[in-house]
Amino acid sequence: MGQQRHRIVIIGAGSAGICTAANLNKAGISDYKILEKGDGVGGTWYWNQYPGAECDVQSHLYSFALEPKNDWTRPFAGQAEILEYLNHIADKYEVRPHIQYNTQVAKLVWQEDGAYWTITTANDETIEAQIVVSAIGMFNNTVWPSIPGIDDFKGNAWHSARWNKSHDLSGERVGVIGIAASAVQFAPQIAPVVGELQLYQRTANWVVPKENTPYTQEQLEYYRQHPEAVAKSREEIYKVWNTLATFGDKDVLAEIERSGLERIAEVEDPALRRKLTPNHPFGCKRPLFSDLYYPMFNRDNVELITDDIERITENAIVTADGRAREVDTIIYSTGFYTTSYLTALDVTGRDGLHIKDAWSDGAQAYLGMNTAGFPNLFMLYGPNTNQGCILYMLEQQVAYIMRQIKRVVDENLAWIDIRSDVMENFNEKLQSDIAKVDVWQADCGNEFYYRAASGRLVTQWPHSMDEFKLQTSRDNAGDFNVEAMR
Repeated sequence: MGQQRHRIVIIGAGSAGICTAANLNKAGISDYKILEKGDGVGGTWYWNQYPGAECDVQSHLYSFALEPKNDWTRPFAGQAEILEYLNHIADKYEVRPHIQYNTQVAKLVWQEDGAYWTITTANDETIEAQIVVSAIGMFNNTVWPSIPGIDDFKGNAWHSARWNKSHDLSGERVGVIGIAASAVQFAPQIAPVVGELQLYQRTANWVVPKENTPYTQEQLEYYRQHPEAVAKSREEIYKVWNTLATFGDKDVLAEIERSGLERIAEVEDPALRRKLTPNHPFGCKRPLFSDLYYPMFNRDNVELITDDIERITENAIVTADGRAREVDTIIYSTGFYTTSYLTALDVTGRDGLHIKDAWSDGAQAYLGMNTAGFPNLFMLYGPNTNQGCILYMLEQQVAYIMRQIKRVVDENLAWIDIRSDVMENFNEKLQSDIAKVDVWQADCGNEFYYRAASGRLVTQWPHSMDEFKLQTSRDNAGDFNVEAMR
């Protein structure tokens, strides 16, 4: 096979990559390739197949405007149903023929002579592309804790993002290290099955109500026959999420905390209630939602451990108080390197500039999509774009990128590169606005999820989704340096 050369290469066949490809096909642009490290589409929803995995944004909003779905079976869709939806889009919009599976991208190098990117895979295959769209997002690189003895354990162990579905946990002694988004969902599912469930908590989180009773057949049929009802529901949900995650309405936040405390009150043991009660404001850490989590602690086989883990042995987890609790299986629910973005890859831009050097103070980009010195490179779910419903945010980003691609095509440009002053001014204002969101300044350990090592908050968009749409939809041709094809 000869050297692969494409106008566009998309890295990742998750929600962002699939949405981009569908829009490219709609625009009549067919010279593109998607490089996907797995053997299926879906990204986060492909990899995270743990019991109870589901979305925290209501189904009627958690879908692309490109492809509405009127028959979600529950108010908050589960992993399998979302994955089915993304596969449906890949098929309907003829994306699948463009995907190269089992291809891990390792390196990107900008070639100034010729104005293109050289993409090197983990198998040493090289592919050339004029334009690269990174759709690797925030949740692509799992975190494993640094615990002495972690490799000495002789039992079963896995990360929640790579669930071992072939292993039967029935009757086992199971230790779960890390109690956040994933554990809040899977722990209540496995509690009735395992013999013992040991939950190792470092920091108590806010886990607030989430009513998710499946729709009845009558309700589903009504939604199928009345898509306008789904559209109205979507609009109402959007109004809530549009500003909820800006954490500016103190009355709303107080009500959420009250509802969370009501759920904690369902725990019968007062000592447990105290351990489960957060000492930080709602929004300081990633918000969590469940109606099943707190009642789980009334089970006799569930234990909450808040002592620090000192080490792991061949068959036990040892805490700082010297107690060794034997386990058959350890599940690490320790999340992702959410702040790494493109530094998960080896990326070199113009004049030998490495992405790690460009981002020495933390990941930063113009509107989360362009970093100066990296021409023709766009990011989806990039720095500071986490807000509300990510599928809505992604569609605004894809629309922005499509306009830039259309410009490259229509004006016969060799490259387009965001001006450094535009990027710097944007990020200076952005960080100033972030500093005004008081819950993000509280001390709750959110440096792991939100902040780079420098302390810079690199994940969150501090404004409404409306504001993001406004900023990404304006004409910004003058914000770029460009060069025409020679």
